Amino acid sequence: MEGMMDILDLAGKRPSEVRNLIRRGSWTQPTSGLSNGYTQANLVILPEKYAYDFLLFCQRNPKPCPLLEVLDTGDPIIKLTAEHADIRTDLPKYRVYRNGLLNDEITDITSLWQEDFVSFLIGCSFSFEQALLENDIPVRQIEQQCNVPMFRTNIPCKSAGVFEGPMVVSMRPMTEKQAIRAIQVTSRFPSVHGAPVHFGNPEKIGIHDLLHPDFGDPVIIRDGEIPVFWACGVTPQAAVMASKPEIAITHAPGHMFITDQKDTVFSIL
Repeated sequence: MEGMMDILDLAGKRPSEVRNLIRRGSWTQPTSGLSNGYTQANLVILPEKYAYDFLLFCQRNPKPCPLLEVLDTGDPIIKLTAEHADIRTDLPKYRVYRNGLLNDEITDITSLWQEDFVSFLIGCSFSFEQALLENDIPVRQIEQQCNVPMFRTNIPCKSAGVFEGPMVVSMRPMTEKQAIRAIQVTSRFPSVHGAPVHFGNPEKIGIHDLLHPDFGDPVIIRDGEIPVFWACGVTPQAAVMASKPEIAITHAPGHMFITDQKDTVFSIL
C-alpha cells in the first residue's frame, strides 16, 4: 500500500514515478534516498521584482546556491531538468513565507501561484549521497529514515541587493578516514555543493548543539565519528527571512524536487 511505503521502496523508482506519487499526495516525507542516482534540487520562488537580486545572490554564493535551472516568469513547468513536471505540485512539501516569516507549510501551491513568480532550482547535497554510499561512506539520515540535520552557521554569505544572511549547512557523521574519502568524492559534484565547507569542531562555525538542528532531524553520532558539514540549499531560506519579501515560496527543508538528470551529469570525472 502507498501509505506503507518507505525510502527503500522508492530508492530504485524513476523520478517521474516518484513525482507522480508526490503529485497525488502519496509521499509527503523527505526525499533523501529516493530515485537513487538522480539529481535533486532545492526550490525558491519569488516575485519577479526580486529575481535579479536573487540571481545575483546565487552567483555570488555558488557553494550554497548552485543554480540548476531558472524558469520563465509566470511559468510553473520545468523545461531543462525534467519533463512533464510542475513546480506547483511536484515537491512533497513547500514553505510559504510572508514578510520574512514562515506563514504555512503545504503540499500544493497551485492556489497561491502568481503570474509574476520566478522559480529557481538549486543543487542539493542529496544528489551525491549515492556516490557516498558506493564508496562505503554512511549516510545516517537514510539509515534512520529521517531528514538530514541542517544548521545556521556564523559564515556570512555575500549580499546582493535585498538578499543577505548566513550560510546554512547540512551535516553527516562519519569517521575521519571516511571524511577524507567523502571530500574526494563530493569534490566531483560542484553543481550540488561539492566538497564540505567544514568538518570536526562545530563551534568554529557557530554551531553549539548538534542534537538540536535549526532544520531537519538530529541523527546519531557514534563513537569515533566526526561531523562533516556541506553548504546547504536551505541557505536561501535564511536570506528570504532576512530580506522579508512580501511572499516567497521554498521547498520544506529535506523535501526536494527530483529531476530527470543523472547525478553523473553534474559530476567532474
